Amino acid sequence: MLYLDDIEVGAKRSFGRYEVTREEVLAFAGKYDPQPFHLSDEAAAETHFGRLAASGWHTCSMTMAMLVAEMKVHPQASLGAAGIDELRWLKPVHPGDTLRCETETLEVRPSRSKPGMGSVRNRMTVFNQHDEPVLQFIAIALMRTRPA
Repeated sequence: MLYLDDIEVGAKRSFGRYEVTREEVLAFAGKYDPQPFHLSDEAAAETHFGRLAASGWHTCSMTMAMLVAEMKVHPQASLGAAGIDELRWLKPVHPGDTLRCETETLEVRPSRSKPGMGSVRNRMTVFNQHDEPVLQFIAIALMRTRPA
């Protein structure tokens, strides 16, 4: 189990593999982000996307799926998250892309008001199969400290 006390600023990790499918792009967009360029090849061809593109929110969801899968392999004393900062969609994600994640720890801070927990700020970058960054944000994770 990884606790707040075990995390060092500057630490980097690489993990995940997510194959983006056309069916999933259409299903997510149809339910949560029904803009034409997420639903139609023809509509997407008339935009800067050039072809069907996943919703940015779908890309965030795929990232979360990779993160949770990683946490199952390498358990953490997670208490959820306080939010994200600086969310940027850097490049479109298309059906057929394969995504992966890299994180870098920017800050580790024990809580002053809540003993036994603290926060970690990690820069998350998601890459496609060409090692091009497609998504980046700073996650503010909450974690338990190591029990006494």
